[in-house]
Parts: sequence; C-alpha cells; structure tokens
Amino acid sequence: MSQMLTDTLALYRNAFRKTGQSLVRGWMTMLAVVGFGFLLVLATQIASPLGMIGGFVLGAVNALLVGATLSLIEQSIRQTRAITFQDIWGSVGHYFWDVIGIGFILWLPLMALDLSMQTNPYGQLMSYVTFLLIFLLLNPAPEIIYQVRHDSPLEVLKTSYQFVLENWIEWFLPFAVMLIPIVLSPMGLQSFFSLSSRVGRGAGLDFSQILVLPFTILGGWLDYVGIPSSISWYLGLLFTPPLAVTMLLFRGHLFASLHGVSRRQRQFVSPFDK
Repeated sequence: MSQMLTDTLALYRNAFRKTGQSLVRGWMTMLAVVGFGFLLVLATQIASPLGMIGGFVLGAVNALLVGATLSLIEQSIRQTRAITFQDIWGSVGHYFWDVIGIGFILWLPLMALDLSMQTNPYGQLMSYVTFLLIFLLLNPAPEIIYQVRHDSPLEVLKTSYQFVLENWIEWFLPFAVMLIPIVLSPMGLQSFFSLSSRVGRGAGLDFSQILVLPFTILGGWLDYVGIPSSISWYLGLLFTPPLAVTMLLFRGHLFASLHGVSRRQRQFVSPFDK
C-alpha cells in the first residue's frame, strides 16, 4: 500500500513537472482559449434564432474550437519549441471529425433519454446517474483523441472505458481533490451531480465546459477560503483560462504516463523517471 502511494505521488510529481514545462512553451494557448470563448459566444448569438439548423451550426463551431484546443495542447506537450500565432491558426480544423463523430454517437441516445425522462417521476435522478456514468467512463476521451491511434469514434469510447477501468484511482484522484470545496458546500452533492451532468453530456468535448469547469472549481475554492463573491467572480474570470490550460496539460501528461502501463510496470519505471 505504501509503495502504491509512493508510486502515485511520483506519478503526479512527474506530471506536474512536465505540465510546468509545457506551460512555458504553450502559454499562448491561454490567449487562444480566450479568443475561442469569444468566438463561441458570437456563434451562439448568431445560431440561436436558427432553430435546428442553428444547433448543427453551433455543433460544428464547437467541434472546430475543441479540436483546435486539443491540437494546441498536443503541441505544447510534444514539441520542444514555443507555440506561435501561426500554430494557433494552423490548429483550426484538427480533430474536427473526431469530435463530431463522438458527438453524433452520443446525440441520439441522449436525445432519447431527455424525452423519456420528461414523463418519468424519477427522471431527474436517472438523468444525473446516466450523465455521471458518461462523465466517468468517457472522461479521458479528449486525451485519447490526440494521443492514441484510433480508426473510429467507437474505438475512442472503447479505449476510454478500458482506460478508466484500469486507472480510475490515479486518474480521478486529482480531480476529486479539486472538487473538495464544491462537495463540502451546502449544496455539495447537488452541485457535484449538476457539474458532472453538464460535463458528461458532452463527454468532455463541449468547449463551454472546458472553461466552465475550471471556473466552477476556482469559484468553489475562493468561496471556501472566504473571498467575497463580488471579488471571486472577477478573479474567476482572470484565472480561468490559465487554470483551464493547466488542467488540460496535466491531464495530457498524466494520461501519457498511465496509458499502456500497468501499476506493476510503473513500480519499476517511476524510480528512473526523473
């Protein structure tokens, strides 16, 4: 047990170290994320009056922004040079069809779920449970898209499921620590289920949730330490982009360390992974 704890802490320490190095190279990704956020707001305003057509347009814009973000995270992790404006422009279009494919696979079942829950007295509870399962089982889907060779969206979902079963402790422990102030708040469980439902609905591939999730976590911690809400809101806006990029980079490095390596193998690797 103590050996497992030691190996896990070494795993996180290594991921944090590499995250810091990637932040130095990829700090411009923070600017890109802010710009992408404004583009999504603009696209939402344009698409809202268009009904179903607007929904498809917004879905395409979301896929472009998520794919571009994943591409920039990938470059920050793998490249040794700094990210430039040219890289930001060149990232547009990357992983577009991967995001679209996964969204399409989930769209019809989730739409059927929403319709069936409207007449079910336990609909809200069942919805929370369903989206929590999606949130858990498909949580590493973004990392699989840009780190694992796959031939179809279904293969991404299958790999995500297998990865979570094998590495659920190491993968979710950092996230659980970040959620402590939210869970301990007066509306703790409801806030957690609401958050997991929003993120789970898009399998982590909803660009708005890439920003809303760290904003919510940051707000929870600021409230926990007693920062007034009038101040914490502005601090949240200021620090959400850096936190969002840091979380994505840490997830990427952690996934790279975990995928394809068993716990027993890490016992031999970790002492030499300095």
